[in-house]
Amino acid sequence: MFDFTAVIPHLPQLLVGLASTLLVSLSAIALGLVLGWAICLGLTGHRAWLRRVCAVYVSFFRGTPLLVQLILVFYALPAVGISLPPLAAAVLALTLNSAAFQGEILRSGFQMLPKGQLEAARDLGLSPLQTLLHVQIPQVLRSMLPALTNETIDIIKNSALVSAVAVHELMRTAQTLASTTYRPIEFFAVAGLLYLLVTLCTGRLGSWLESRLRTA
Repeated sequence: MFDFTAVIPHLPQLLVGLASTLLVSLSAIALGLVLGWAICLGLTGHRAWLRRVCAVYVSFFRGTPLLVQLILVFYALPAVGISLPPLAAAVLALTLNSAAFQGEILRSGFQMLPKGQLEAARDLGLSPLQTLLHVQIPQVLRSMLPALTNETIDIIKNSALVSAVAVHELMRTAQTLASTTYRPIEFFAVAGLLYLLVTLCTGRLGSWLESRLRTA
């Protein structure tokens, strides 16, 4: 028989694991957005060599499993003299992965912008940087917000993989408690519900921001 009351005494540990999951995920999303902008500008820039470098980066991180990327960052960096704690290695791997997807999302947003806007901005005397900051970026963020919200949800779910590199987030905590209490179904079910709660809240927040930006 299932006994979900066995989970109750361990809820504080699960919530600590959930906090670690949120820390890893949100850090990766924020840093990935910054790097994603750089990749997007590289992909849409005029330098052919930079476009090729960014395209190879995107192809690698979109075309290989995240688990492989995590293991490479965790084990390959120490081999070249760069030693990172598990949490930092997990954030770095998720950041590099998310940046590739966010860069492509943002590039798609730039391609959707009417070309006449650039001509109008030049006619108004705006510099390329002013056009980027005040004309292009706000529109790209507004139009691509649903896709960016989906990427955030994907990173939150994929953060469960960082348990493979000894990060004590929600999934790792659930695994540990399941093995010590011999209640795997109960603990993994509760962990799944916590992931579901976080992703539902993220989706609702994205919808709210989208509606606010639409009426702004």
